[in-house]
Amino acid sequence: MADFSANHGFDRAITTEGGGGASPMRQETVEPIGIVVDISGASSLAILDADRVAALAGHPDPVVAGAASVGAQVKLRMGSTWLIASIRTLKLVGDDGSRIAAQLDFLGEGSEEQLTGKLYQFRRGVTRYPTPGCEVFPVSTADLNQIYAADERAHVEIGTIHPTRDIRAAVYVDALLGKHFALLGSTGTGKSTAAALILHRICELAPHGHILMVDPHGEYSAAFEGTGALYDVSNLQMPYWLMNFEEHCEVFLTSSGSARQVDSDILARCLLMAKSKNRLAQDVPKLTVDAPIPYLLSDLTNILATEMGKMDKATDTAPYLRIKSKVEEIKADPRYAFMFSGMLVADTMAGFVSRLFRLPGDHKPISIIDVSGVPSEITSVVVAVLSRMVFDFAIWSRAEAQHPILLVCEEAHRYIPAGRRVDDSSVGRILSRIAKEGRKYGVALGLITQRPSDLAEGVLSQCGTILSMRLNNDRDQAYVRGAMPEGARGFLDALPALRNRECIICGEGVATPVRVQFDTLEEGKRPASDDPVFSQLWRKSGGEEDLISRTIRRWRTQGH
Repeated sequence: MADFSANHGFDRAITTEGGGGASPMRQETVEPIGIVVDISGASSLAILDADRVAALAGHPDPVVAGAASVGAQVKLRMGSTWLIASIRTLKLVGDDGSRIAAQLDFLGEGSEEQLTGKLYQFRRGVTRYPTPGCEVFPVSTADLNQIYAADERAHVEIGTIHPTRDIRAAVYVDALLGKHFALLGSTGTGKSTAAALILHRICELAPHGHILMVDPHGEYSAAFEGTGALYDVSNLQMPYWLMNFEEHCEVFLTSSGSARQVDSDILARCLLMAKSKNRLAQDVPKLTVDAPIPYLLSDLTNILATEMGKMDKATDTAPYLRIKSKVEEIKADPRYAFMFSGMLVADTMAGFVSRLFRLPGDHKPISIIDVSGVPSEITSVVVAVLSRMVFDFAIWSRAEAQHPILLVCEEAHRYIPAGRRVDDSSVGRILSRIAKEGRKYGVALGLITQRPSDLAEGVLSQCGTILSMRLNNDRDQAYVRGAMPEGARGFLDALPALRNRECIICGEGVATPVRVQFDTLEEGKRPASDDPVFSQLWRKSGGEEDLISRTIRRWRTQGH
């Protein structure tokens, strides 16, 4: 390591004009502020001159003025190339306090204009590393314009680059969706509004897109009232026979252990018999229990009763009674009518797929599925059916013209939990499979969560683009840091200090890791996720008796 107290060589290095073989015609507008003293694969150590750093504070360009701060960028010249690096850490070194040690993470490189020395044609990755003694310069607003300028690829603008006010932040839609993305952030950071902003921008770019969003809290219907198709328990009309056998078991079986295997065998046999009664089954050469063939719930219960009557011992009837009772209970419960109604026995699969996947979209490319009114016992099954149908449709339509689908899952940690629990449910298994294999079939996955550390291990690493807002929990920060590429580590140190509506984006969807201030979304396009204002609401009074009466009526009728 360099001797930080030996200043003479350092002083000479950063006062040499046009170091590194500079052209005599080139004019630098800002002096170098330090030199590189140590190099490793993805990062390096530079020593900055504290006096020159302090002198930049009054520079008219705010980007230059804040050049020597954590998360800021600097540039290093190597021949005719500018290397761009991000400052990860800063530390005062030397006895007189005139030197600052800065750890740099390399972001990418750009060509140098021969006459002016300006940066252009920025690209990610480094092909030629600097050598010890290479000078370090602050980047300017003009440099950032080049670094973050969107190229000819399809992109949407979602905000401005920190710390500027006018450099636009763009994400590349094909890379964002083609390799999955995750939007992370603690409660109250503006995560829902950011999700709505991104989806609105994508819908504007692609009015004939196919987006399906699972909304567990009923927040997003307000945001997409005029630009999306809105579904909840009142109009979803999702036929129960679309469930595969695994999902049938989650709904109809109540036993566990060895008894569950017995019940599962009985349900499989009886379910296959019920489906075979439909004339559509006659056209299927080899009917399976997973095939989405309509059947009557009454047929299923009658078959269970018939099969039970064939048993010789009374003790053997218990599994049949368990399944039959559960089917009849669900059929009679009005909360389940959106899925288990007798009106849903017709073959409506084509219409259901068309409505949900926006085929055609009628200039409303997004379906918002509000599952807040779905009974909690089967919420995960409903999400599993919707997710699996997206994946199955993509698989079985491979021979047709491609229609990629984006599946957005809010509160993703509820459905893909960490640990072995992810394999305990059909929704965890299908979403994990989409994360691993979806891109091969044209299925994009967007995960939104406030607790990334509660997501199943490996799922976050499958997301090619990560958009992280403020995370207050140390465990969440560490989890995200582990999933981010090495070059973004300097940005990640700012995670606990991000303001509301600020975000760090890294991965395939952006040219280089970037800190973004999201645009303000119009009032009519925001989700209904505002927190109650206690100081105002608790000053008002009146109408409580009618409020209680109406609430109890909805409570007792379960919203009907």
